[in-house]
Amino acid sequence: MSGFKGVGGWVRSSVKRICVAAAVLAGVLASPVAEAQPLKIGYSDWPGWVAWEVAIQKGFFKEAGVDVEFTWFEYGPSMEAFSAGKIDAVTITNGDALVTGGGGKPSTVVVLTDYSNGNDMLVGQPGVNSIKDLKGKSIGLEVNFVEHLLLLKALEANGMTEADVKIVNFPTNETPQALASKGVDAIGAWYPVAGQALTQVPGSKPLFTSADAPGLIYDGLYVSRDSLASRRADWKKVVGVWDKTVKFIASPATRDEAIKIMAARVNVPPEQYAKSMSGTFLLDLAGNLKHMKEGDGLDSLHGSNKIVNAFNVKNKVYAESQDTKAYVDDSLVKEAVTEMKK
Repeated sequence: MSGFKGVGGWVRSSVKRICVAAAVLAGVLASPVAEAQPLKIGYSDWPGWVAWEVAIQKGFFKEAGVDVEFTWFEYGPSMEAFSAGKIDAVTITNGDALVTGGGGKPSTVVVLTDYSNGNDMLVGQPGVNSIKDLKGKSIGLEVNFVEHLLLLKALEANGMTEADVKIVNFPTNETPQALASKGVDAIGAWYPVAGQALTQVPGSKPLFTSADAPGLIYDGLYVSRDSLASRRADWKKVVGVWDKTVKFIASPATRDEAIKIMAARVNVPPEQYAKSMSGTFLLDLAGNLKHMKEGDGLDSLHGSNKIVNAFNVKNKVYAESQDTKAYVDDSLVKEAVTEMKK
């Protein structure tokens, strides 16, 4: 990740000039113009995040009276940009939000976009037909990322442990090649990489997916706490836009148009993209209220966060356990729902 360049020093001609300059600067920072800077959001290739493209193209933000600036990233670089303070918010999983927080950049989710409902998966070589078939065999995945957690859940569901398999660390985007070269017996990957693996290796098949553990992986819009504190009213408008977007995608009258917009963003034929949509369960504001309620199970974001936090600490992803409750703020969702009812 690249750092910021320092601002050049000023020539100090007199104390008076410095005071005047400071006063002018303070006035600029406090002015409505400064406050009206667009909210900077990073998003990447996942159906629940590509969905924001619909709001962009349909002018929903302008209608809501909020100025936003979306920047398209690869997933990893989006997290780096957020950690470096280059953007105000980022679309990430609940687990990776804890990771960036553990690294020194805590955030708060203002709206859940979805939970993974099959688009994260463990894919086996031809002839590997179940998780139990993987005993003593190798699995390629990105260690300490969400597919690692998904694997542990799959092993648990089949009466196995991590000691029963050999994990080989691969960047997620390299896992299809690892499967195709028969370097591993199975891989863990998320959409669209998982789909690439299934296409490249005829006879390969999903062995376990996030649909088998719904709520293990939540996705959302995570905002820096400074930006949330200073621009709360604007972020509430963004939350309202999300609900409108989900309804536009869900409506039979506009679904085809929405899918065309999303497919164009990632250069995929609309009919192909439509097939991937079922693996991501989009959450409107009613769904947000349901899954943001406190609870210990995977049906609650709080429950999922506790599980992921324990995983991260155990695997030394970060040293100190995170205050997982601080990563969730359902107040904007509640207020947006109340306003919609008026």
